[in-house]
Amino acid sequence: MKFSENWLRTFVDPPLTTRELAHALAMGGLDVEHVEPVAPPFDRVVVGEVLAVDRHPGADRLSVCTVNVGVAPLSIVCGAPNVRAGSRVPTALAGAKLPGIEIRVTSVRGVESHGMLCSARELGLSEDAAGLLELPNDAPIGADVRQVLDLDDHLITIKPTPNRGDCLGLAGIAREVSAITGSSFSPIEVGIVSASLDDTLRIELAAPRACPRYCGRLVRGVNAGAAAPRWMVERLTRSGIRSVSAIVDITNYVMLELGQPLHAFDAARIDGGICVRFAHEGEKLVLLNGENLELAADFLVIADERKALALAGIMGGAESAVTRSTVDIFLESAFFDPEAIAGKSRLLGFGSDASYRFERGVDYAATRDALDRATRLVIEVCGGRAGPVSEACAALPQRKPVTLRIARAERILGIPLKAEAVAEIFRRLSFAQTPLGSDLAVTPPSFRFDITIEEDLIEEVARIHGYENIPAVLPQMRAAMLPAPEQRRDASTVRQLLVARDYQEVVTFGFVERQWEEDFCGNTQPLALANPIASHMSVMRSSLIGSLVNCVAFNASRRQPRVRAFEIGRCFVGSGDDTDAQPMRVGGIAYGLAASEQWGVPKRNADFFDAKSDVEALLAPQAVHFEAAVHPAFHPGRSARVMRAGRNIGWIGELHPRWQAKYDLPLAPIVFELDFRHVTEGELPSYRDISRFPAVRRDLSAEFDEEVGHDRVLAAMQQAAPAIVSEIGLFDVFRGSGVGKGKKSLAFRVLLQDTEKTLTEAEVDSAVAGLRDVLQQQFRAKLR
Repeated sequence: MKFSENWLRTFVDPPLTTRELAHALAMGGLDVEHVEPVAPPFDRVVVGEVLAVDRHPGADRLSVCTVNVGVAPLSIVCGAPNVRAGSRVPTALAGAKLPGIEIRVTSVRGVESHGMLCSARELGLSEDAAGLLELPNDAPIGADVRQVLDLDDHLITIKPTPNRGDCLGLAGIAREVSAITGSSFSPIEVGIVSASLDDTLRIELAAPRACPRYCGRLVRGVNAGAAAPRWMVERLTRSGIRSVSAIVDITNYVMLELGQPLHAFDAARIDGGICVRFAHEGEKLVLLNGENLELAADFLVIADERKALALAGIMGGAESAVTRSTVDIFLESAFFDPEAIAGKSRLLGFGSDASYRFERGVDYAATRDALDRATRLVIEVCGGRAGPVSEACAALPQRKPVTLRIARAERILGIPLKAEAVAEIFRRLSFAQTPLGSDLAVTPPSFRFDITIEEDLIEEVARIHGYENIPAVLPQMRAAMLPAPEQRRDASTVRQLLVARDYQEVVTFGFVERQWEEDFCGNTQPLALANPIASHMSVMRSSLIGSLVNCVAFNASRRQPRVRAFEIGRCFVGSGDDTDAQPMRVGGIAYGLAASEQWGVPKRNADFFDAKSDVEALLAPQAVHFEAAVHPAFHPGRSARVMRAGRNIGWIGELHPRWQAKYDLPLAPIVFELDFRHVTEGELPSYRDISRFPAVRRDLSAEFDEEVGHDRVLAAMQQAAPAIVSEIGLFDVFRGSGVGKGKKSLAFRVLLQDTEKTLTEAEVDSAVAGLRDVLQQQFRAKLR
């Protein structure tokens, strides 16, 4: 919101400079975005009256003007097309310093000029250089133009937080300045406007929760073509609102002054009474900005007995707008529930000053005051006679008392507080208060709907006491070593392990595109957001796969030949708050070259086994195995479950060719995703003797059916192996000559070692024979 500093000082005038005032507002919680002067510095520019205009003897386009500046008349050469005798214009005297120019007595085509008649551009007020800036006819001759036009002013632009709708009017801002600085606040004396006629309109609240209060009154016999006062137009212009007509200007002026939006209808265009209701599905309405809307049923409208007249809290309709031929008007002042207005501007694609205020909340107790203020201004400017106020009222919001424990406020703020000082702060804020022993029961006023809990009151105490008056004291605490259980790894350790495997961490949104959920998870009913920040971020992710694939697609489109990325993040698979509904997962993706291109490593693309080795390294020393299984995101023959101790802890696989083509990936990346809990879990390290005796190696080779997985064979051998078998590993797989059709040859390395003695040949042969029996009996393997 932008406003004039001088206008603000008509309400409250603290002994502060402009810079100090802006700083006080900022420290009080009202973000000051910009402070700028109304006009650049200049001097010796006075009001001059043009007494006579004569043609220049040496130039057709120049005039020689005789100008009265309060002393002896001056002769000034002027080339403006709108100069005329009797007009009053800014006159720069000799020695005046204007933006970029200094005025001197000079000769123009042989005629001496003792000054300059100025346009708005030459004074730095605007870019308009079409002619002289004409001043009011009652401007005192010889007076300083800066004082006449009130140019020693500043424009302050603030951006209140959404909970401070009370500071979207000059009266509300002044109330804050008064509370912050302790200066006296002089509110507008509105006064009740007595009715001079009996005409009224019936008002019906068909949506009382959306509009619990609606006030209106008829004003007949107005002159809609009257000019708005210069001071009003000037204040509107400096607040960024252009002048439209006297009646519209008055409604805008009261909105800026009191923070209460109003609207004026042409009473001749209203059929019957006023009804505040929700729109009929598909109902049409043309707004003042020319938008032709087809309304949904959740839009609140102001209607008469036949049609919708205005979009409630947002914008009036073109059909009932006030024009210069309007004679009778109906002034509206209402309180709309913020929930009924919020979000509608986004749906429509445009907003208004009214919607900006209503969706943040206005003072429901000031509805009638704003109507009386606007009525008085209309009668003063446009004439007319006012009828009585028609009002319909339902259940208004209640301001419940909140208890403040002063001891708690002291503990949170870290400063001593006296009960009298706290009570004075609330008095300056217009908060009602009742002592409760050493505590206070505080009831916020009607314009402060953001005070609901004790912490809100503590924040108010801190604001008005002054954040700068709270000393910055370093916290003092006793450092203690926190337990670090060896059977668990923290997130930092997991990150370091993945970085050591040449992965880079990415951080992505938990909000994703709905199509990702369907493609990569087969999830046709993801958790949808009620109010998404963008259309392509409308659901909560149940997997990290979509985010990782999107990261690769982004880099591949920019010709990155190699991407290895990982993410640790939360997924959302249910609507509850427990960890099962919102599990933490770690996912990784490998795309392109297996290693950065170099002379010492053959050039090849990353494959399933590269990612598999990364998963095994991440989970080491825990034993894991992989079971072939189908996943919606992966190639049907190149995906597997990651299993540990009989539990499925994640997935690994090559991206499905369908998704590779859909997301424009030249190569198929390998993706893995694991439950983060199982990645951090481990076994408590235990001591094991290191043998001083040599190990014995025996190799076992056998033919198996093609469908037998080597992990099943290894598991069976390890279960049956005696204690002297220290390691069993697969070292060769063979298919071809000498091996039957539908068969494969697996060769296993068996290491045997004892910590107490050297093994005998008989002990070794017995252990190996037991392993041979496992292969033959459980898998019907043929020994080679």
